[in-house]
Amino acid sequence: MIRTVTATQYLTPLREGGSLPGIVEADDLGTYVLKFRGAGQGPKALIAELVGGEVARRLGLPVPEIVFVELDPVLGRSEPDFEIQALIQSSAGLNLALDYLPGALPFDSLLAPPPDAELASRIVWFDSYVTNVDRTPRNTNMLLWHRRLWLIDHGAGLYFHHARPWGDYLARSRTRFPQIREHVLLPLARAVPQAAADARSRLTADTLQRIVALIPESWLDPEEAGFTSTEEQREAYAEYLLARLDASDAFVEEIQDARAQLV
Repeated sequence: MIRTVTATQYLTPLREGGSLPGIVEADDLGTYVLKFRGAGQGPKALIAELVGGEVARRLGLPVPEIVFVELDPVLGRSEPDFEIQALIQSSAGLNLALDYLPGALPFDSLLAPPPDAELASRIVWFDSYVTNVDRTPRNTNMLLWHRRLWLIDHGAGLYFHHARPWGDYLARSRTRFPQIREHVLLPLARAVPQAAADARSRLTADTLQRIVALIPESWLDPEEAGFTSTEEQREAYAEYLLARLDASDAFVEEIQDARAQLV
């Protein structure tokens, strides 16, 4: 289950992110990094963040808690920055956020102790599975907090759903994902076949259906995607994830080929 909280105070923007996420306080007294539905790629980025984050969690990877956040546009009235005002106003309703990790530092492969081969392999497999193009040395999208590695920002994943309409999305599920060659942890991923076997045992059809069922109705747009109903679009997400799992051997081979070229 994903908890729903209500934002009570907008604190500050995080200008490092292209979609201008912000830190908010909520009615449970928690502090969160809010991803606005009115920013950038809109609800599709939130869907990718939700699905990617929950897949990672089922794989036992470290991801901050994900929550749904109800946002009242009145919170933007005292914000002096017109861009942020407009962003808050266009994001009224249900948004997504991750638990804020105070004091966390960006992972730097040149400075931080590297993860072991098992964890690196699981992360590389996961990013290939969800087609996450945004875990490179330029932007690792990983944090170090309490001496532990945390994965953040999966909104760039599942990029198949940006097609209008989706078309043959099942064919795209079988891509070898050559972009994995840019992955910051690729040199450490020496146990990818083992990671793949473990992941396939964890990601059952029922598990993937449960994750897809978490997508809020208001974030879906079946007409744009080429479907007749939100139920049909939701089922297409589940079909894609299952087909992608069946294609695991292909992208594992791509990972192994990419690693061989590093030597």
